[in-house]
Amino acid sequence: MLYNDFQGIKLSSLGLGCMRLPCAEGRDGSPDEEKVFEMVDLAIKNGVNYFDTAWGYHEGASERAIGKALARYPRESFYLADKFPGYDLSNMDKVESIFEEQLSKCGVSYFDFYLFHNVCERNIDAYLDEKYGILEYLLKQKENGRIKHLGFSAHGDLPVLERFLTLTASIWSFARYSSITWITAFRTRRKRWRS
Repeated sequence: MLYNDFQGIKLSSLGLGCMRLPCAEGRDGSPDEEKVFEMVDLAIKNGVNYFDTAWGYHEGASERAIGKALARYPRESFYLADKFPGYDLSNMDKVESIFEEQLSKCGVSYFDFYLFHNVCERNIDAYLDEKYGILEYLLKQKENGRIKHLGFSAHGDLPVLERFLTLTASIWSFARYSSITWITAFRTRRKRWRS
C-alpha cells in the first residue's frame, strides 16, 4: 500500500468509502454486517487505514455498520471520516444532535476527519448563516479534540467554492472536490483565498 503524509499521519492512498456497502437482500438501509466485516478485514489486511461514511449513506445505516466493523480494531489503527448532512436543509438547525448521534452510531469518541457535506448553490447560505451555528459548533468540537481535521466536500460551481473559501479558507484542514476543473482552479486561486 502507498501512503500519503498528512499533517503528521500516514494515510493510505486508497480508502474504503461506505456509500455502497453490500446489503442484505438488496435493501439499501440494511447493510449485510457479515460482508461489511469481510470488506473491512480485507481492506485493513492490505493496508487501508482510511474509512469514509456519512449520515445519509444507506438510509443512515452506514455509520452503524462501519462502526461495528471497525470496533474490532484498535482505535489508533484507522482514520474515520464522517460528514454533516447539509445537503438536506432541514438538518441545518440540528448540528449538535446529529454530531452526537454520529459519534454514537460509529461507536467512537472522535472523528479523524469531519466534513461539511456537499457545499453547493443550494446550501452555501445556510452553511454560512450564524443563526444555525454549524461552523461555531464544529470548531468547538475540534478544539475539544472530538474532530481532528475539519474540512468540506463541494459539488457546486466554481463561484460557490470561491465564495466559501474567501470567507472561510483559514479554517479548513482539507477539502474534497468533484471536478478536475476545480482542482486546477483551486491551485491557481489558493493564494488569494488564504490572504
